[in-house]
Amino acid sequence: MAWECGFEDIGFASAEPFADQKARLETMSEEYAWAAASGVHLETGTDPASILPGAKSIIVLMEVYFREAYPHVLEKHFGRCYLDDDRVTKDGLALRVKKFRSFLRDSGIDSKVPFNLPHRVAAARAGLGDFGKNCLFYSKKAARKSSWVLPITVVTDHPFVPDEPSGGIGCPEWCRNACIAACPTRALKGNRTIDPRLCISYMTYYGNEITPRELREPMGLYVYGCDRCQDICPRNAAWLAEKLPMNKRVVAKEDDLDLEKLLLMDKDYFLANVWPHMFYMGPDKIWKWKMNVARVMGNSKNAEYLPVLQQAFSENDDPRIRGMIAWSVGRLGGRDAKQMLDDFKGLTADSDELVLEEIEAALELQLTSCMI
Repeated sequence: MAWECGFEDIGFASAEPFADQKARLETMSEEYAWAAASGVHLETGTDPASILPGAKSIIVLMEVYFREAYPHVLEKHFGRCYLDDDRVTKDGLALRVKKFRSFLRDSGIDSKVPFNLPHRVAAARAGLGDFGKNCLFYSKKAARKSSWVLPITVVTDHPFVPDEPSGGIGCPEWCRNACIAACPTRALKGNRTIDPRLCISYMTYYGNEITPRELREPMGLYVYGCDRCQDICPRNAAWLAEKLPMNKRVVAKEDDLDLEKLLLMDKDYFLANVWPHMFYMGPDKIWKWKMNVARVMGNSKNAEYLPVLQQAFSENDDPRIRGMIAWSVGRLGGRDAKQMLDDFKGLTADSDELVLEEIEAALELQLTSCMI
């Protein structure tokens, strides 16, 4: 049935608590405090019985989320796992998981699909692969044994015979920590350790403050998510070289995710064209979308974005958006940028300290550039 539902692999694991994972989370309570604050209780999920009383086993389904190619421009701005995400529309993966659970129910087996169970650790317990130094899970067979996979955990009340566990770090000895060296924000610490607060993916959709200035340039052109450590990984090279058919669902929304449209979008546009595909930021986080896009435009080195940045500054009153626009205009530089920053200053009230600080820093950058 797993194959019929479109999954690439399946494994079975015991439903014993994940004691090692719980201990790991306890030692990193500061790094993961944001999860509890957002309602994701990771430590609770380490005990399958808290998800399904009487849990006896875990079925792990291996999903390949990068089974079709995406437009190159979208890959530069969005993590691949989000480009065909149906957690809002529930018209893709959700239907296949529902079909699998219906099969279990018809067989007299109760099940739950938790969001906070350690999916990758469960996949290792089910013998489906191992880990990379980038903390991601690598399948033992799917997608050329790459990390472009998503383990789906199904906690059940049926005692399936568990598979032989796998796990550990499977990176080849000759790899010189390519993923760690490639992480521009130094989120990866080695030995399967990450500070999620420095991960570009985390920073693009969590947090309520303007992105710290020292991290804006390293975050590059990513608006939402990041694949830097996966793109550089030699274990992923074989799948990246595969000639894949284009994902028609993603191609159809390429124009909707145009940077200028995102920077100028209103709530109606967001709900119709963005929210159905990008899960983590709801309508209350439109400001963060626009802030991220403004940062990307600043890092693009493309002065053609100056007019739309100017328009967005006048149309938005959120200081986090306006502050990032000022930074981006300063990054793009040139005579027009200097004039725009002077105009921004005239349009900014004395009480908008954050915006004024960003404008002054951008003007200082312009002065420094002229002196070099």
